Amino acid sequence: MSIRSREKIKVLVVDDSMVYREILAKALSTDPSIEVIATAKDPFDARDKILELEPDVMTCDIEMPRMNGIDFIKRLLPQYPLPVIVVSTISDAVFEAMNAGAVDFVTKPDIRYADDVESFLKDLIKKVKVAKNAKIHPFIGRNTSTISTTSRSSEIGRRIIGIGASTGGTEAIHAILKSLPLQIPGIVIVQHIPPVFSRMFAERLNGSTLLQVKEARTGDILAPGKVLIAPGDRHMRIKKRGDEYRVECFEGDKVNGHCPSVDVLFESIAKEAGSYAVGVILTGMGYDGAKGLLAMKRNGAMTIGQDKESSIVYGMPKAAFEVGAVQQQIPLHQIAATLYSGKE
Repeated sequence: MSIRSREKIKVLVVDDSMVYREILAKALSTDPSIEVIATAKDPFDARDKILELEPDVMTCDIEMPRMNGIDFIKRLLPQYPLPVIVVSTISDAVFEAMNAGAVDFVTKPDIRYADDVESFLKDLIKKVKVAKNAKIHPFIGRNTSTISTTSRSSEIGRRIIGIGASTGGTEAIHAILKSLPLQIPGIVIVQHIPPVFSRMFAERLNGSTLLQVKEARTGDILAPGKVLIAPGDRHMRIKKRGDEYRVECFEGDKVNGHCPSVDVLFESIAKEAGSYAVGVILTGMGYDGAKGLLAMKRNGAMTIGQDKESSIVYGMPKAAFEVGAVQQQIPLHQIAATLYSGKE
């Protein structure tokens, strides 16, 4: 085997559909940095090939015979920490897979439409490359402890928390929000996530935390205990009207390769909330949010970055830290307590 071949990202494709196995294998193999070393029709077939071939990354369907993808991921990762990208139809089951430890997910396209397939394959190749160096944290969302409410703040309604995340962010955000009490400033969040899934994500958080969580719409008012998630195909910014913060969601060009963009949100918070704000940058690839977090810091906001050890992908927090935007760099499990203690 050549040196070049050994340096390629070795991928195992797991899907019960022969059609999708062939599509994924052929498409991934077109990238010179990726080698599809095998395909598997179900988790039992995949298990044997994992042990034999030692792939760097696995793509995995959810709905499969004999064992579904979620149960497979739950059983696999504690024993064999392999980066997994879920490839599935539109369903909130992908969040269960993320909770089990999958790194990311891609939505299966309608194979009747060439443009959809092309976009899907480009996204998958990009995510495979990111997943190669991702850290695996199986079941990171299982801690259900909640901060007790021991004090009140008369100015809590004037304060605002902004959070930005990408790869690995759905579970990181979940871990933070489910540990927060109702008596917390309003929170606005940009998570790099496809349309439709942003609404599912908000509904999942609303049903599993004490907070009121919804996908944001223009005109929504931020209030204590309320969380607004940016739609998956809209930028989101805040505007102050009297004593209230309202959000605006709007179409626009990608910023730092993303719509919604963390920078768009953070820069609006810096302008509208100043020292009454807290900014948090979480796990993710790239540098979206670094510039906006720096603007928040310069305008007097408290700024927090997730540390390297607890990040699935230490890209966005690293970029923000390196430009001097992060005041406190802390592990994921400490962020909720830091937010609550800093709300005064």
